[in-house]
Amino acid sequence: MIGRFLRFTGFSQADEMDQAEKFRRNVIRHEAKVGGELFGPVPKGVRREFFCLDEHTWIWHEEWSENGQSKSKTTRYSVRPNGIVKAQDGHGYHLVKGEEAKRLLEAARAYQKRVEREVYRPILSSV
Repeated sequence: MIGRFLRFTGFSQADEMDQAEKFRRNVIRHEAKVGGELFGPVPKGVRREFFCLDEHTWIWHEEWSENGQSKSKTTRYSVRPNGIVKAQDGHGYHLVKGEEAKRLLEAARAYQKRVEREVYRPILSSV
């Protein structure tokens, strides 16, 4: 989503690439925050992110503290021609099936609508 937006806004010249990359990272951070709120309120002391990294990759990331220790979990979903696979915290990929695949699809659709409304429309209206 961000790649198409950057091309639309004209970030294509070599001398603007550094600025475009910073802008891209900031937009993805904003998308991740909005995406993390799709699943309900984020509890105090928890950082939750859900975002589309590229056209085939979705990331779910949470950080929290438990008994004074920092904890985190990252799930990477990869959409492939033969299905969706996921890896958690760098472990091997496993096929996503049934209800989990359905929930991911619903989350991706909700994410796209909300990110368009809360991230991209305000940016475009200021251009």
